[in-house]
Amino acid sequence: MAKVRALLHNRNFIMLTAIAAGLLFDHGAQWTKPLVLPTLTLILTLAVAGFSGKVHGYRRSPLIPAFVGVFMNYVILGNFIVGSSAFLIHDEKLWLGFIIMAAVPPAVAVAPLASSWGGNEIYAVMGAIGAYIGALIIIPVIASGLLDIHSIDITKLFVIATALIALPLILCKIIVRRRSHEKIEHIEGIIIKWCYFLILYTVVALNRETIIGQPSSLFPVAAIALASTFMLGFLIEWIGTLLHISKDKLTSLCLLGTLKNYGLAAGLALSLFSKESALPAAVFMIIMMIYIAWLDFKMRWA
Repeated sequence: MAKVRALLHNRNFIMLTAIAAGLLFDHGAQWTKPLVLPTLTLILTLAVAGFSGKVHGYRRSPLIPAFVGVFMNYVILGNFIVGSSAFLIHDEKLWLGFIIMAAVPPAVAVAPLASSWGGNEIYAVMGAIGAYIGALIIIPVIASGLLDIHSIDITKLFVIATALIALPLILCKIIVRRRSHEKIEHIEGIIIKWCYFLILYTVVALNRETIIGQPSSLFPVAAIALASTFMLGFLIEWIGTLLHISKDKLTSLCLLGTLKNYGLAAGLALSLFSKESALPAAVFMIIMMIYIAWLDFKMRWA
């Protein structure tokens, strides 16, 4: 029973099961697709509530780590994703997915991973919160600047972005004020992981024909995903070492500069564009899983 419970909590097992289920049982996607946006709202609400609990009592100014979070996740990682995809991606639908990925804030796992690996957790949390608040402005700006303004409904984009970012921030205030978060804190992690199962399953199932029939079309996507995690992470760590940034802070900076909320990107792409435009986010989620496993191995044996 303990082994079964451990599997149900294991991120890698959950993601691999989602991929296998999507490839084998794709008909269920017609039922799960409408659940993607509500599921993302739940994920972000729980994540932001967790952030708030960690910064309670923090007395220093949050502005510097908040701006650093925006810089690492948008100026560094966002520009890297856009720049590399401009050279390697020629399919317009996939290109739309890359723009959405560049526009979304950091992965919700940034703070827990920073804590697990001896990083500066407060710095990671403040950086993530700053990027999430900034996303309310950055997402429409990036969409307006890099996408054909006539091909998207800006009002719909604003409503969805508000629902997925502003609404969780509001709900978080209510949850924290009523101390409701403490009641579910022990199961928060498994809820978020299985919510991501639904999102990844949906994207894989909707794109099953492309994944099986045209796998070579995903090679450039995977190449960019590998470069934006492993290569970019190495460069951030190398430059940070040259600048004598403390190890705990550098760990948080690497996470903020290599991990985006690809579940959110997939949800936005499915809602605004097409199933194909959500495919890059699914590929990035898989590579991110491998990257996190590598970092975990590296941190344990460093």
